Amino acid sequence: MSGHSKWATIHRKKGLLDQQRGKVFQKLAKEIMVAAKGGSPDPNQNASLRLAVDKAKAQNMPKDNIQKAIEKATGGADGANYETVRYEGYGHGGVAFIVDCLTDNRNRTASQVRSAFTKAGGNLGTDGSVSYMFERRGSIVIPDDYDEDTMMMTALDAGALDFDHVENTYIISTDQNAFTSVRDALEAADVKEFLECELTYVPNMEITLDEEGVEKVMKLVDSLEDLDDVQDVYYNLKEE
Repeated sequence: MSGHSKWATIHRKKGLLDQQRGKVFQKLAKEIMVAAKGGSPDPNQNASLRLAVDKAKAQNMPKDNIQKAIEKATGGADGANYETVRYEGYGHGGVAFIVDCLTDNRNRTASQVRSAFTKAGGNLGTDGSVSYMFERRGSIVIPDDYDEDTMMMTALDAGALDFDHVENTYIISTDQNAFTSVRDALEAADVKEFLECELTYVPNMEITLDEEGVEKVMKLVDSLEDLDDVQDVYYNLKEE
C-alpha cells in the first residue's frame, strides 16, 4: 500500500497477491484475529473487525479462512498476543515511510524493520517524524460494472471526497469519518464486489525521483512487505 498513483498502487497490490497469496492471507488473518479479540466476534457489532473483514474480502480471502480466523481468536486457540507497532522513517531520496506492524515480539520486529531500512540506505525516525505528512483516508475501489452516474451520486451523497473512473474501476476517496457511511451506501445500492475497501494513509506531498531512485525505493517497499510482522507500508513516492 502506498501514497502514490492510485492505479499503480492497485496493480502493485494485486501483483503481490498473485505472487505471495499465502503470506498475504496470513497477515489478513492476523489482523482479523486481533480485531476479533478486541471486541465482538460479530463484524456488525465490531467496527475494527468489520474493517478487517472487508479488507480481506477485497483481497479475495476465502470466507472459510475469515471465519476460521475469527473462531481461532474468540476460542482462545492462538496463544500469541499481538500488539500494534508503528515505525516511521526515510528511504532513498528522502521518501517518507510509515510502517504498521502487528507483532508478538517488539524487539524482533524493530530489528527486522531497522535492518531493511539500513540495507536500503534509509533510516528510521522518531515517532511523528513523518506521520504529519500523511492524512487518514478511506479508499474504496469497485468494478465499473455499475452505472457511473448512480455510483457517483451514491458515493458523494454519502460523504465521499472524490470519485474517479480509471480504466475498469471506480476509485472513491473519503475522509476517515465518512468511510463507513460511503461503504454502506454502496452496499445498499447493490454493489457486490469491492476491489479495495480500507482506511489508508495518503501523503500531503509527493516526492518525484528518477527511474533509478524509484527502483531503490521499491526495493525497500518489497523488503518491508516481505516481513511477517509488517501489515501495511505507506510512502510518499510519486509513481506514474
